[in-house]
Amino acid sequence: MSEMRGSNTWREELASLVDDTGIRYAGEPIGVSSAYVVSGESRSRAVEPESLKDQVKGFAMAWGEIVVELGRGCKDIVQQSLLSQDSYIGRKLQKPCAKVSGRLKYLNEFLPEDRDPAHSWSVIFFVSVLALAAIGLNTKDDSLVTPVKMVLIHPPSANRILLPDGRHMAYCEQGVPADRARFSLIAPHSFLSSRLAGIPGVKMSLLEEFGVRLVSYDLPGFGESDPHPNRNLNSSAFDMLHLANAVGISGKFWVLGHSSGSMHAWAALRYIPDRIAGAAMLAPMINPYAPGMTKEEIKRIWEKWVPRRRLLYFLAHRFPKFLSYFYRRSFLSGKHDRIDNRLFLSLGKKDEILIEEPKFEEFWHRDVEESIRQGTTKPFIEEAVLQVSDWGFRLADLQVHKKCKRKGVLSWLKSLYSEAECELAGFLGPIHIWQGMDDQAVPPSMTDYIGRILPGAIVHKLPNEGHFSYFFFCDECHRRIFSTLFGVSKGPIDRKVRMDQTPFNGDTEVASTVVGSTTE
Repeated sequence: MSEMRGSNTWREELASLVDDTGIRYAGEPIGVSSAYVVSGESRSRAVEPESLKDQVKGFAMAWGEIVVELGRGCKDIVQQSLLSQDSYIGRKLQKPCAKVSGRLKYLNEFLPEDRDPAHSWSVIFFVSVLALAAIGLNTKDDSLVTPVKMVLIHPPSANRILLPDGRHMAYCEQGVPADRARFSLIAPHSFLSSRLAGIPGVKMSLLEEFGVRLVSYDLPGFGESDPHPNRNLNSSAFDMLHLANAVGISGKFWVLGHSSGSMHAWAALRYIPDRIAGAAMLAPMINPYAPGMTKEEIKRIWEKWVPRRRLLYFLAHRFPKFLSYFYRRSFLSGKHDRIDNRLFLSLGKKDEILIEEPKFEEFWHRDVEESIRQGTTKPFIEEAVLQVSDWGFRLADLQVHKKCKRKGVLSWLKSLYSEAECELAGFLGPIHIWQGMDDQAVPPSMTDYIGRILPGAIVHKLPNEGHFSYFFFCDECHRRIFSTLFGVSKGPIDRKVRMDQTPFNGDTEVASTVVGSTTE
């Protein structure tokens, strides 16, 4: 009995042959031998769950094997159904390929003897294509990519006047001195411009020939002019009046407006007409939301603009605060760019040629640098909002009409028996408009609208001219403009002569001298 107890039971012998199965029988003590303990620990380690990394790795490997097998299957299908000699494609291409191969077979003599010609020439072909593509890309980059020019801020250099409200206004003078000027011309600048623009590229000799004194100035917040807390077109007109008085223009003066700068010229005609001798407008911009426009006129104006320009006008009209986002990423980004990119314009053929000239690029970069000197979006947002908001007047108000004084019952009774006292209202001087017919920034339909509202305005239509080509760096164009405005050139006046500047069309210029008098 003792021998039987000392011998191994059949369970122990079975456990010695196989690993522990983890099964325990009733009445069997736990931890009978050390072998059971070790076997249990190894089993617990084996059934530990996989980590997420291992699962992802296994999933990716399985998918990779599936894709490889799928590719092999597709390859076999293509080879058996399309590229075999019995397939439709094989039958069609067999003879042409054999013919070409026979003609080019002599090229195989240049290949190593141990290389398959089909494999070698395919490799040579694809390598050649890649090399040519790389050469083409490098050549394109070298010829078209130009270094980006950074914006420079120059030291202050402008003459400034003190306005009645305490602000300072920067201005620039060209042409003959004040005491010898036969005509004084004040030019407010357009959007993203400055006092440096004036008449771009005008010759000093031409100004002297016609006796013209040209005064340009920075709008509030632009260049070196102080910002205006609540500016509008009325304040813009009186800023111009204060400037004229400060620089010694005692009589009437002409106004010249290009593009959006014409908005301030229109304001001068409306609010200070007694001091304006006449107006010269080049591609004049008007409010695209003007209430007097017909649906057809609105359509012809808006369809000429690129989508981004239309978006900016909409934002200026409805959500002006969003304009800061676009301005910060364009002309206030610290980098220079083409004028059509900065102003979101499409250009005509002559404009495209003009902006590629080095003199235009030099002028444009310097003008932009001066315009954004103060580094804030506020004046540009104000200018954009002014353009699309209620101006405080309509262009129809400038049309010459009779205004009769009829106030009270007594005046009404007098008018029944006698003619009422009437006077001419509106702007009485000449208005000349030059419009390029290939202008994509200010469409000719805008000028057509102005001509309908102001039939007395003289419109000069310019075939094939764009937005900039007739006004920037065109000596002959400048001469024609001056001849139209001022007539025959007479040069500066004598220092002893004081000229009363009045409109050229139909009016006489009275010259009084210290000794005697003359009439020109």
